[in-house]
Amino acid sequence: MNIKKISRIFMLAICLSLSYLAEGHANPLPEQKLPEVKASAACLMDTATGLIYYEKEGDKRREPASLTKVMTAILAIENGNLKDVVTVSKKAAVISMGQDIGLQTGDRLYLEDLLKAALMHSANDSTVAIAEHIGGSHDMFVKMMNDKARALGMLHTHFANTNGFHHPDHYTTAKDLAILASYALKNKTFAELVKTQEATITWLPNRDELKTGGAADRLPVRRLVLHNTNRLLQSDFKGIDGVKTGTTPRAGNCLIASATREGRQLVAVILHSSNRWSDAIKLLTYGFTEVKPVVLAEKDEVMAELPVIGGTDKKVTLVAAQKVEAYLVASDTEKVVRRITLAPAPAAPVKQGSKLGTATYYLNGREIAAVDLVANRRVDRLSWFKRWFS
Repeated sequence: MNIKKISRIFMLAICLSLSYLAEGHANPLPEQKLPEVKASAACLMDTATGLIYYEKEGDKRREPASLTKVMTAILAIENGNLKDVVTVSKKAAVISMGQDIGLQTGDRLYLEDLLKAALMHSANDSTVAIAEHIGGSHDMFVKMMNDKARALGMLHTHFANTNGFHHPDHYTTAKDLAILASYALKNKTFAELVKTQEATITWLPNRDELKTGGAADRLPVRRLVLHNTNRLLQSDFKGIDGVKTGTTPRAGNCLIASATREGRQLVAVILHSSNRWSDAIKLLTYGFTEVKPVVLAEKDEVMAELPVIGGTDKKVTLVAAQKVEAYLVASDTEKVVRRITLAPAPAAPVKQGSKLGTATYYLNGREIAAVDLVANRRVDRLSWFKRWFS
């Protein structure tokens, strides 16, 4: 059998087994004491990885109150223009339950100002105006909300309105809200709005006040100063940067709070709590101080071997290109699974540092880290004479 035929068979064998699984080898951490919260349901999530560090009744259906407006806002940001001029309809103007900004039929405001009213002041009338502008109608916008929820994997959520008013078909869970907030916070416009402590919004001239049809028609005729309802933004808790409060008699006091430290952002969801502020601080403190980085692989750690075709060595050792860490709770360290994916057997020469594979780490089916696998040394090509006789 000649060398070309041997090589083809060899390559086929390698290609048929390009990856394999191995149990993670992260060192177990000492058990951590979980925080005690008063909330009926709560969740603490890493916004980058989606890892959950704390969960209390995370999948139990609850009313979200004004936390609903997170979905309303992110959809408007993604589908509208902040400088769109929105004309308020009669339906939006009659909304007067709970918080509002006193919208009247025919009022004209920038979409950006309506978003500030919804996210900072929790204005219910502003969400209806937003919905009609973006979706064409309130009902069509609600459909967009439910479509987005499904796309994000919010499996236990259904929206019936844009502001969180009680409705038997309006519900979500702490875990689903953490998924939503983690997604929304990746949008720079949303992230900026929810960390703003004070803002002034303006009304533009309505039809009766329009004069020139030019720039003068965008001069403000009324102003309103808004203050963010999220008290944590005024607290001394390090890194607080959002996101939203919510309160109704049925939902109780609710809060989504986010904080960032050293590039790591956590989001805490608190539902139906007698002290939402304290609960959120407890969860965020736990996440930043008790959830530790776990080394999944050291730099240059040997991970696999790969055959080399026509090389001075028959195999090359693959090592981790860099150190790999993940923030994990103690109970999860032994659940990490590593998947090694290898390239087809390379033909010599192989350069030191050549990428020939990937190690990917999973927890409960979710990818939490990955690292390139590279050749730890050079493998030269056999001379023609040696290749012939080998």
